[in-house]
Amino acid sequence: MTFQLLVSCVRQDVHVLCEKMNISSDALIINQGSAYAAEEFDHKGHRIKALSMDEKGVGLSRNTALLRATADIVLFSDEDIVYSDDYEALVKEQFEKNPKADMILFNVKVSEERRTYWTDSAHGVHRWNCGRYPAYSIAARTNRLHETGLTYHLWFGGGAVFSNGEDSLFLNEALKRGLKMLAVPVCIGEEKPREDGSSTWFSGYNEKFFYDRGVLYHYLYGALAPVMMTRFLLRNRSYMCKNIPYKDAKKLMKRGCRERKPWGEGK
Repeated sequence: MTFQLLVSCVRQDVHVLCEKMNISSDALIINQGSAYAAEEFDHKGHRIKALSMDEKGVGLSRNTALLRATADIVLFSDEDIVYSDDYEALVKEQFEKNPKADMILFNVKVSEERRTYWTDSAHGVHRWNCGRYPAYSIAARTNRLHETGLTYHLWFGGGAVFSNGEDSLFLNEALKRGLKMLAVPVCIGEEKPREDGSSTWFSGYNEKFFYDRGVLYHYLYGALAPVMMTRFLLRNRSYMCKNIPYKDAKKLMKRGCRERKPWGEGK
């Protein structure tokens, strides 16, 4: 069983990045916002392939890596994840234990205010809980992704039209295409926020945040989007609605859901 880490990053020195992330496996790094270049090098006895490209958009970078992946198992990653020394072995072990699983979601430690999930016991993943999991939790059998034609949506995520949600849409589409998904209580690393505290997509709970979330919920939940929007806001209003009142946030989400597509298409 072969393994590759698929890393999406922006304007990084890929050699330094390998050290920062404690990469201890074969990896394919897509470095966006940089001049076009390609290189291969050894790191800790593993083969690293790095492709730098001028285009931006996390969905595009993940697709660029995925469509070039050659290993049996891939694990998606971001530049701010630091891995445990044995992450490759931990991931492989779970796929060996769960031969019917096409995708397995792993724990990655994050700060409490950013945490959207934590798996305490193994369980199946379905349409109503797949929106909790970030891309860096996802490992998959490469052939199953390729044979189903599964890719990331280009409209969502850092550097795209809408600010986030590409990981939720990816998992939702995987379920629609019949892939079997499992979440396991196995931690493989920890998120280390950028030193300057910046984010590729998050700039506060502003109008764009709620509007974009409404667009996302249209694609995730269809006719049930209004119910899921209300649930989302009620659950998180104590900290999300400090600057924009609950009623206004709901109106923004409804408008995003109604308009659905960028530049006002599909009204």
